[in-house]
Amino acid sequence: MKLFPSLLLGMCCVAPMSAANAQDKPIVQFIATGGTIAMKVDPVTKGVVPAITGDDLLQTVPDVSKYARIEVNNFSKMSANYITVDWWIRLTQAVDTALARPDVAGVVVAQGTDTMDETAYWLDLTVKSNKPVVMIGAQRNASSPDFDGPRNLLNAVRIAVDEQAKDKGVMVAMNNQINAARHVTKTHTANVETFKSGDFGFLGEVWDDRVIFSNAPLRRQHIDISAKAEDFPKVDIFQMYAEADGKYIKYAVDTGAKGIVIQAVGMGNMNVSMFEGVKYALAKQVPVVIATRVPNGRTLPVYGFDGGGKTTYDAGAVMAGGRSPQKARILLMLAIQDGKTSTEELRTLFDQ
Repeated sequence: MKLFPSLLLGMCCVAPMSAANAQDKPIVQFIATGGTIAMKVDPVTKGVVPAITGDDLLQTVPDVSKYARIEVNNFSKMSANYITVDWWIRLTQAVDTALARPDVAGVVVAQGTDTMDETAYWLDLTVKSNKPVVMIGAQRNASSPDFDGPRNLLNAVRIAVDEQAKDKGVMVAMNNQINAARHVTKTHTANVETFKSGDFGFLGEVWDDRVIFSNAPLRRQHIDISAKAEDFPKVDIFQMYAEADGKYIKYAVDTGAKGIVIQAVGMGNMNVSMFEGVKYALAKQVPVVIATRVPNGRTLPVYGFDGGGKTTYDAGAVMAGGRSPQKARILLMLAIQDGKTSTEELRTLFDQ
């Protein structure tokens, strides 16, 4: 493969360095998929819109050539609003293809921050390699004088070539902080220190002199993608709130949902109407996973009133094991397409 600048969608290398130095540096593939990191303010509408490629972004980080040769894969210009299972599957394939090459040390993926926690967890579950995969984005667009995209990209490349970063799974690296895919979530709509991992804390930090890891993710899982995108099971999330109506769960089941995730309150509780919807789904052999809207902690079968966590568990529901509702949905989708649908199988999977 030739490494050269290109205006077309595809892969190239634009990090300048001498031929002699180039041979001494590992290759990192930078997969650009869009998001705020690839946007500017439109002078006509005054709104922030897609505007720059991965090559353009790389040109803002000349110091990256000190650490790696960069291949750019302009994968898409998609906003996070348009992410689909098909898009996720193709992204996994792109990451796997890059990491299967002996000359590629790691992959950096840029995406919109709104759903980055979901994509990070999807990739963490589906990518086969133990090489580093680092996700980045930006909270400020490229028109901002304090655009955070270049720093995040430089840090991600430094992580990707660091020997300590192997076997850490997919990481989110923003604001000099490194988070594990399983636990990370977006916590602020605008602040650059938005991605955090709650009680689990950061994996490490990026300093000017080196990358420092203080923790490692111990509870990682892998599930092969065996189904085509069009055959992936439909899994819906329903939130518990005051006066929530369980009839919508029944409607989802009757219209083809193959799995249900409940964003319950507390340790996994809901009202009677939602509980009736859960029992209806279970009676139709549709798996139900109980997550919580609380940022930290696990769902547990403790409360014995109708709709309490113990009653839903006794009815056959599965506890999410501390995963957010959106991540529980991803694991449930992948489990079902892999043929794991029984209560026992799913409880074992979600307990890991």
